[in-house]
Formats: sequence, C-alpha cells, structure tokens
Amino acid sequence: MKTKIFFFCLLAFSSTACNHLLDVKPASFSSGETYYQTEQQVLRAVNGAYGVLQNLYTSDYWAMAEMSADNTNYQYNASDRGAQQREEIDEFLITSSNNYINNVWTQLYRNINQCNVIIGRIEAVKFSKEATKAQYAGEAKFLRALHYFHLVRLFGAVPLITKEAESPANAFTPARATVEEVYAQIIADAKDAVEGLPPGYTGADVGRATKGAALTLLGEVYLTLKDYPNAQTTLQQVTTLNYDLTPAYADNFDPAKKNNVESVFSVQFDAGLETESSNYIFVFGPINGKKDLTGYNGNLGGNNIPTPSIYHAYEANDKRRDASIYLYDNPGNTAYEESKAFGGKLPLIRKFYHPPYARDGRANENWPVYRYAHVLLMLAEAVNETGNGDPYQYINPVRERAGLQPLSGLGQAAFRDTVQHEQRVELAFEDHRWYQLLRTGKTIEVMTQHGIEEKARLTRLSSATYSLAPYKLLFPVPDREVRLNGFEQNTGW
Repeated sequence: MKTKIFFFCLLAFSSTACNHLLDVKPASFSSGETYYQTEQQVLRAVNGAYGVLQNLYTSDYWAMAEMSADNTNYQYNASDRGAQQREEIDEFLITSSNNYINNVWTQLYRNINQCNVIIGRIEAVKFSKEATKAQYAGEAKFLRALHYFHLVRLFGAVPLITKEAESPANAFTPARATVEEVYAQIIADAKDAVEGLPPGYTGADVGRATKGAALTLLGEVYLTLKDYPNAQTTLQQVTTLNYDLTPAYADNFDPAKKNNVESVFSVQFDAGLETESSNYIFVFGPINGKKDLTGYNGNLGGNNIPTPSIYHAYEANDKRRDASIYLYDNPGNTAYEESKAFGGKLPLIRKFYHPPYARDGRANENWPVYRYAHVLLMLAEAVNETGNGDPYQYINPVRERAGLQPLSGLGQAAFRDTVQHEQRVELAFEDHRWYQLLRTGKTIEVMTQHGIEEKARLTRLSSATYSLAPYKLLFPVPDREVRLNGFEQNTGW
C-alpha cells in the first residue's frame, strides 16, 4: 500500500503532437526505459507537465489559496450538500480526512513526479541544440519549484522528492523534509530555470515558462522568506525583460487578449481543443444563474463568490472593482442569504466571465499565475522594506491604471499597509490572498475579523465557524498519508 502514494506514471503522448503545449492528447501512461530517446519525446513529456498543471488549477486548489481567505466564500445550497467538505475549508472546520485537501496534495505530487521524470531522463538524450535541452530542463524545474512552493506554504514540512518513482517495486515515501530544506530546493530549481529559460517565445510556443516567470517565482520566494534584498534584486531583473502593464486592467482576463505584454506566466486553456478548456464560470457562478449567464440549463457551482469584504475594499472610482466583480440580478436571488449584502444581487468573479459560450461547461480563460502588476507590487514591497530605492515608481503605475491618484510621502509602516492593500485588490481572485496573509503575518487578525462579519450576516454559520488558532495557518496533512506513511500530523490537527 505504501508504494502507491508517490508512484505516478508519466504520460506519453501521441506522435502527432506538435510544439504547442496545448496540442497534446494523452494516449497512454508510460515511464518505460525505451521512451526517452529523442528530443521530440522529451518535448511531449514537457508539454504533458503543462497539461497536469491545468488539472491543478481547475480542481480544488483555488479553494485553499483563495476561498480560505477573506476575498471569497460560497453560495449555500440547502438542497445539495455535496460540496460541504469544500465549504469547510472556507469556514475553518476542516479535518485531516477532507477530500479536497487530499486531492490537492495528490495532484501536486503527481505533477512533481512528472517533472522529476523529465529532469532525470533529459541528460541522456541527444539534442540538436544545447539551448533547447536547457530550456526543457528549465521548464521542468520551474514547474517543480512552483509545485513545491504551493506545498510548503499550504502544509509546511513535506516529503521532498526529486527523483522519479520508476516502478511500484522501488517507489518509496521519504520522511517529511524541513521547511528550510524544501525552500532550498525551490530556490535551487528556480535559479536553474532562470539560467536555462529564454526571455520569450514566438508562435505556438508562446505561453511556456520564461526567464521572467522563473525570476518572478524566485522573487516571491525571497519575499516570503523576508529576504528583502534578494527579493528586490531578483524582481528588478524582471523589469528589464520588456513586460509592461496593459492599457486596461480587464485586458488581462479577456480570452481574446491572452499572453499579452503583462502576462508573465499563465496556465493555458483553449475552449476550441478537446479537454483543454477552462471551466471557471461554471464552477464560480451563482447556482441559479446558469441559463441567464451562460445560455445553458441547469445549475452553476456557487463557489468562490466575492464577499462584501472585498467588494467594499476598493477605493472610490477604482476601475478594478467592476472589472473583477459582476453582480447578477434576478428575483430568484432572494432565496439565497448571500444576496442580502448586495441588495438582492449575487456576486460572481467577472475576471472569469466572458460570454458567449459555444459549449456547456467549456470556457476559454487562461489562469494568470503571475502578472507584471504583481511583479511591480512585490518589488514595491521589497524596496520599502530595504529602504534602498523609490517604491513609488512601482506602485503608482498600477494605481494610475486603476484610475487612482499616485501616492507619495508615506512612512515605511504606512506604505507597508498600503502596498498590502494594493496587492489585495489588484490580485483579487487570482489565488494569492491566502499566501499574502501568511507572508505578512496577518492571517489570524484578518480572518478573525472576517469571521465576525460573516457570522453577523449569514445565519447559517454556527459559532464554531472561523475559529482561528495558530496551528490552522497550515492545512492538515491528509489523513491517508499519515496512516500509510507514518507521518507525524501537523500540530493541532
């Protein structure tokens, strides 16, 4: 039984796959010794690593990275309690047997093993150009670093697996590495990716991980570790790579304007390709709004819906609010308690709502993992902490695009609060809020107050909801992993 947990076979793709990382279809599962013989086979495997990244971002990961914080909650559906375990993440009522947490853990390690196979096999393969080999290895290391960065922030100490599980017979589950060891591996992988990846691509390769993506990941890692000097110097390198802010904030989420000048790294989706579409409106939209919003009969998911807290967090005249949040107006909304705070309307994430939809359940938005605005705001934060430079040159362009006045003359503490607020509204619903609260040490303070507000407006919430304690800053290790591998559970769980 133990050997099953971290043994994941590698996808082999049909020989018709081209360079486009979406133009692949799984034909079989293979990690056989005969597969990794050619440059083209390695390319297909790297494309497959992007494919499993899609699975992560369309599954339950958003519930842990966004809905666990104060930006979103869920629409209560008394007639269908199938999503109750997901709702428990929002209310801090989870247990170590929560299926959604187990799914995210399993998905992340499946993705890591996909990267491990590529990294372990690529050296023996002959390439026509060494730069191409370095690129493919860099892509795999960037993705592995990204997955471990998620894991260490969600769960703390986790098993550090950097070799492929070659067969069930020799697969094993190592002990949990320390947080410091995991971060050391993330930094090493990200630095290798910076060296191997190009600054950009053309044609069908657009959307692959770039040097800018690896530098942004590395910069966020340093910021998380409060290594502000390294965060500053790393993120400043991204500003030399020809990124810029789009003229309009909403351009970043428009399917017709994908991979624009502001996109540093996005998970690629394409509704025109089988199994490659995103589905966010169908998961995030109000339960009762499917016909009106998408043109199809049935129900939407009612998940990850904006809270009054985030709706009222925007300054007056901030253009980002209406580009981020849509208020659905329908007489049937009154059946749902969540509508009361919005005058009978139900909020949904506008960033991921772009009708019309050619097919039920299939949308076309990419998921923005890193945008240049995020880089600028992280850089502003780092510069404010080091005191070495002018943080306003990074925060003010972001504010000005939103229609807000530039800032000046703030002290370090005031600027710290301001840039954290700016990050919240600029990046709302993009899976950064939980991590931001952790990084800034404000999780318990913010979420305790959020819980008071939520319980005051939603009678369905019990007194036990939003009960915060320091141990809840980490999610529990899935009970299945504890039982089968003998892991020590995270404190408190």
